[in-house]
Amino acid sequence: MTTPRDLDRLAKAVKRRRLELGLARLAGAQSAGISKDTWKKVEEGQPVRDMSYAKIDGVLGWATGSCELIMQGGEPIPVESARTADGVDISVIPIQPRDLASEVTQAVQTASIATIGHLTADEIKKLSEQVVENLRARGVI
Repeated sequence: MTTPRDLDRLAKAVKRRRLELGLARLAGAQSAGISKDTWKKVEEGQPVRDMSYAKIDGVLGWATGSCELIMQGGEPIPVESARTADGVDISVIPIQPRDLASEVTQAVQTASIATIGHLTADEIKKLSEQVVENLRARGVI
C-alpha cells in the first residue's frame, strides 16, 4: 500500500520556503532547471514529475527527497552547503542538539550527506533512526 501524497501540504511548504529565501517563482524555477509553470503547479498543489520535486529540494536548501517527506506528513531536512579547504563541496544539516541522541542523529545525517550523496532524505532519516536505536539497545545512550 502506498502512502497518499498531500500535495496541498507540499504547496504551502514550498511557497513558504521560497518566500523565506526571497526567491521569485521564476528565479526558483530557473535555478531548479524547471519551467515556471511546473513550479507554479507545485505551489498550487498539482502533481508534477518526481524529478521536478528533487530539483526543487536543492533550490530550497533541502536534502533530496524532502518534498516527498512533506507530502507524506513529515518535515524537510534542511542542508547548508560548505566548501572544504581542498575545494570539496559538502552539505551540513543544522540541527540544534538537545541530547546525545540528537547529536548522534546530526552526526549520521551530516556524514551521510557528505559521503554518500545519492541517499534520499528518507533514507538518511531511516539510517539515523537505526543508529540511535542500536546505540540505545547497547546502553550507550
